[in-house]
Amino acid sequence: MSTIESICVYCASGPGNNPAFMDAARKFGRILAENGIRLVYGGGSVGLMGALAESVIDHGGVVTGVIPEFLVNREHMLVRVQERIITPDMHERKRVMFERADAFVALPGGVGTLEELVEQLTWAQLGRHKKPILILNIANFWEPLCQLLEQMERLDFIRAGLPVKLLVAERVEEILPKLLEAARSVSELEKEMTSVAAERM
Repeated sequence: MSTIESICVYCASGPGNNPAFMDAARKFGRILAENGIRLVYGGGSVGLMGALAESVIDHGGVVTGVIPEFLVNREHMLVRVQERIITPDMHERKRVMFERADAFVALPGGVGTLEELVEQLTWAQLGRHKKPILILNIANFWEPLCQLLEQMERLDFIRAGLPVKLLVAERVEEILPKLLEAARSVSELEKEMTSVAAERM
């Protein structure tokens, strides 16, 4: 059985136009802090990213921010975090975030959030790691993706031998219990990605 000591969260560098998104980010930050789970995230101080990280810190939690050099100013790197890692490029950023995390959560976001989520799903589908992956479907944000995955499965583009294991939470309070339950069946060794896969992220 593996443990969850840190969670990588993918989310937007903007607030979106639904207040529920920012509320969810702040609430999840508080939950992480209260449960002693480190946040690993993209390092920014604005949007959902900033609200999430600030909430973790404000409630006594620990944050690792990982940001590529070219985004330091654009996404306004949060200087309050306990650990700041500036990478030379996006590929290195994703590798570091993968290695530092025991599980992955996607809050609402844009193309970047979607890309990071799908990459983790792809590697998990191919058996390169077994870290739990979850989306917070707040205000039905991820519903179109869920429907698309269902269609891919229905049309045999997602085959029986290569399932996409994506956890879905409708409420912030469901995230941690679902991740902990999923982690119970995964050994520490099974969570790790092979060095070859990590190099290609």
